[in-house]
Amino acid sequence: MITIKAFEFNYFQENTFVLYDDTKEAVIIDCGCLRPSEEKELSDFMTENKLTVKHLLCTHLHLDHIFGNPFIYKTYGLSPQAHRLDVEQLPAPDKQAQAFGLPGHFKEIPVQKQLVGNEVIKFGHSELLVLTVPGHSPGSVAFYNKKNGFAIVGDALFAGSIGRTDLWGGNQEVLIAAINDKLLSLPDETVIYPGHGPETRVIDEKLNNPYL
Repeated sequence: MITIKAFEFNYFQENTFVLYDDTKEAVIIDCGCLRPSEEKELSDFMTENKLTVKHLLCTHLHLDHIFGNPFIYKTYGLSPQAHRLDVEQLPAPDKQAQAFGLPGHFKEIPVQKQLVGNEVIKFGHSELLVLTVPGHSPGSVAFYNKKNGFAIVGDALFAGSIGRTDLWGGNQEVLIAAINDKLLSLPDETVIYPGHGPETRVIDEKLNNPYL
């Protein structure tokens, strides 16, 4: 059984996820902690639950989803894992920050391992299947666990909406095709955990999402 803990971090109210099982091995997905109080909230949770972080995973490399990567690297010695197309095509964090009018310097932690579609990420007794869902960014991915019936989808799909496609390498047609092919093809009761906002289910998006 995988336990999912969600945090809402930074200016963009981004969802950061910690997943762990009974072995106490964990993964962090889309670490967006920016303020010292947010870093403390995350690290306190890890300590209180005696978790060992095995992977730092990124659904994509937009700034709001990687603010916390330097903290994770400094604290746990883990570098991020992301898809090659985001590594190659997205601007560095400082360039992204300028585009959003954000002041300050944002350190970049290089991607250590490039994720590929249908790859299996293992931690403890658990597994996550990598699904490619480009369109919001060129290399967006989702992480799916069939046994527990959920997918962490980044900014590809939201409750009642889809990801914006006006950023670097975005493409609405590609995104909608990827959502239909990779996400709406999952079992209807699969819980979808997006990068912003509340969770939803595949069936709810099939029936109610006006963009699909």
